Formats: sequence, structure tokens, C-alpha cells
Amino acid sequence: MSERLVGKRAPFFEMDAVMPDKTFGKVSLEEIMKEGKWTILFFYPMDFTFVCPTEITAISDRYDEFQDLDAEVIGVSTDSIYSHLAWINTERTKNGIGQINYPLASDISHKVSREYGVLIEEKGVALRGLFIISPLGEIQYEVVHHNNVGRDVDEVLRVLQALQTGGVCPANWRPGQSTL
Repeated sequence: MSERLVGKRAPFFEMDAVMPDKTFGKVSLEEIMKEGKWTILFFYPMDFTFVCPTEITAISDRYDEFQDLDAEVIGVSTDSIYSHLAWINTERTKNGIGQINYPLASDISHKVSREYGVLIEEKGVALRGLFIISPLGEIQYEVVHHNNVGRDVDEVLRVLQALQTGGVCPANWRPGQSTL
């Protein structure tokens, strides 16, 4: 049974990544926190699959909205940075993801996936897990689900905005509505 993470300090990480300009670099939770930004950290199972490109590109297509909310986005799988780059260099019409607007990190050691409780040990891949981490490093939202179902970008943005109100938001709350 995995331990709850919401309300706790996020496990720090530094991972190799393919950056939006297609160079290799590093992503680090500590660096994002130093900038006073929120972190959207999401895990997906593998490159060159069927559901993954739909959500990776959907998030990328709306990246400016995350930036407007002072949030950095990082996608993570247990694939290598070389696989990530090959996938980025493959057109969307050919099961690739093409140019994306945020880094794809490599958790080839499985350390970060394990620390965030999303690793399927026997397969060496991650479940679809998404974490919203505050600028102070606290996990404020966590959702993990079966790999057959992609995430809803509208819902991720809605939850981020709800958390940023600092208030208590009722069911079906939408940005611009009153908090409780």
C-alpha cells in the first residue's frame, strides 16, 4: 500500500530531460521552487504509445495557460532522453508528438516514479500520475489512474486555479466563482 503524498513535502528530484528547444538539460523541483512557481509533474507510461501523445500534446497546446498561472510543467516517463527526442522528432501524424512546449524528463532509474508511488514495478513503467506542487514544495493535488485513460487538461487547470485561490472551493467550482 502506498503512502499518501498530499499535504506532504514533495520528494525532490533532478532528472535529465529533453527541453522545448530539443537540447538535453536537467529539470529540478528545487530550481522551480526557487523561482516561486507551481509545478505540474505528470507521469505517463511510455513513448510511442497510443494515449500518451494525446495528453502530452493537449497539455503542450495549452502550455501558455499554465505559464499564465505561474506553473511549470514537466512530463516524465521511464524512457530515455534519446527515446523522448526521437518521439519529439516524429510528426504528430505519425504517432509522434512533434514540438512541445515543456520538458520531457527521463526517470530511467525509476527512482522518481517509485518515490511518487506511480511505478508499476513488474513492468518498469509509470501509471498516469499527476501532482500539483506548491511553490513551497507541498504536494497539494494527486491523481493516479489506469493507463488506458488520458487526463483532462481543463480539470488540471481548474484544480490549479482552485488551489491558487487559497480558499475552500465547492464541487464544480469554476474560476471566477466565489469560494466558500
